[in-house]
Amino acid sequence: QVQLVESGGGLVQAGGSLRLSCAASGRTFSSYAMGWFRQAPGKEREFAAGISTSGGSTYLADSVKGRFTISRDNAKNTVYLQMNSLKAEDTAVYYCAADRIISRVAGTWDYWGQGTQVTVSS
Repeated sequence: QVQLVESGGGLVQAGGSLRLSCAASGRTFSSYAMGWFRQAPGKEREFAAGISTSGGSTYLADSVKGRFTISRDNAKNTVYLQMNSLKAEDTAVYYCAADRIISRVAGTWDYWGQGTQVTVSS
């Protein structure tokens, strides 16, 4: 069982930056791949970024490549999403997820946080 708690969301102007954090409970954090998904009003939850157990491999959605970076600190049981050059279309609730393997399909992930709101004003 893994419990996830996101933080770091907020209101930012277009072009600004935010760093989201996701703290995980349990001693097996390093055995889980981690992901960030986002869901805008009226839209399906979509993959934003994923990272392997060691952090050696990362995956980004085309819409965030060159602007977002995912990283993890296994000693702190935490995964991060650094978001730069934010755009209005990045406005969404951002969710942290954990699973044994990385997938771009939200329905395949086992564990989810409660989400944190990111609002980008234009």
